[in-house]
Amino acid sequence: MFVQEEKIFAGKVLRLHVCTMEGAEWLEEVPEDTTVEKLKERCLKHCVPGSLEDPKTVTHHKLIHATSEKVLTDTKTVLEENIQDRDVLLLIKKRAPPPLPKMSDVSAEEKRKQEQKAPDKDAILKATANLPSRNVDRTVAHHNMRDFQTELRKILVSLIEVAQKLLALNPDAVELFKKANAMLDEDEEDRVDEIALRQLTEMGFPESRAVKALRLNHMSVTQAMEWLIEHADDPAVDAPLPGQAPSEATAEAGAASAEATAGPSSEGDEEEAKDELTEIFKKIRRKREFRPDPRAVIALMEMGFDEKEVVDALRVNNNQQNAACEWLLGDRKPSPEDLDKGIDTNSPLFQAILENPVVQLGLTNPKTLLAFEDMLENPLNSTQWMNDPETGPVMLQISRIFQTLNRT
Repeated sequence: MFVQEEKIFAGKVLRLHVCTMEGAEWLEEVPEDTTVEKLKERCLKHCVPGSLEDPKTVTHHKLIHATSEKVLTDTKTVLEENIQDRDVLLLIKKRAPPPLPKMSDVSAEEKRKQEQKAPDKDAILKATANLPSRNVDRTVAHHNMRDFQTELRKILVSLIEVAQKLLALNPDAVELFKKANAMLDEDEEDRVDEIALRQLTEMGFPESRAVKALRLNHMSVTQAMEWLIEHADDPAVDAPLPGQAPSEATAEAGAASAEATAGPSSEGDEEEAKDELTEIFKKIRRKREFRPDPRAVIALMEMGFDEKEVVDALRVNNNQQNAACEWLLGDRKPSPEDLDKGIDTNSPLFQAILENPVVQLGLTNPKTLLAFEDMLENPLNSTQWMNDPETGPVMLQISRIFQTLNRT
């Protein structure tokens, strides 16, 4: 008996569910070597009788694999498209392309675009030639933004003096001094902004490198990230920073000072202890020396400015390079000497701050004094102290009081 060759070598027959947008649904049985185009023709014969009289009908439809949402290619076979038995296919008519615009429409569109085109410089000057000139101080907005930072320094200077007096008058002044001194002498490795560190580690940087980068860049995430990228291939990138361990001599000196303060309890000795405590608090600021951003120093010195005035500019402007550049090119106010001046203690702002119960309680905490001193010389650390559960509420109240009185 004669058997057709094509049936001997026929591929596996697949039963496919075909659906249309109109809701029609049927079962189509096709060999797996059938092309998508042939399958599409069979589907069109089933749902749109006589549609194949127009050769464009096939090209105006497409088959989509429902599970993968993939449009099937006409020249590929069912097997090549990885279609399995009982898969669902969607027969959809292609969206007709938008008609080409007429030449008259193109000209009208170009004319409309020309009418909506922004005026050039000459047109602006011609249109505004008869308007009265007005000199606008463009630095006002910048100074307003900097007002809080400038006033905050003055507020901190005055609050530090108040905190020193409160701590010195406290009956437990010696113990408070020991606590504050221990905070000041502790290794700075223990005080890294956790939020900034988490941001860098989530980017894929190792935690040890991220800590080092943050400390070198005053807890600035952007600058720390740039440093990490620049030193990625540096063999010494993981080397520890010099001078991070607390000095034994400093610890011994602090212990000796504490012992000296804890002397006899006579009135004369108490006064001497208080004076000594006050002097020690005055020396705290020397431990918190300002650290200018090295990149900003180099960039500003390349503009021709002297190193000393560059450091002064960065100190006045909280290590912000652009603001420091404007300060150097402007009237250079406030001056570096103004940074050590406190706010008028009789001013309504300072009185309102001192009358706040949260601030009053915070001033008796040595940690608050430490935070004030640290923010005074390293303003970029303010975020860290704002997130601290002990010092954060104090800073929040100061900010709220300033904003409230500044609006009135």
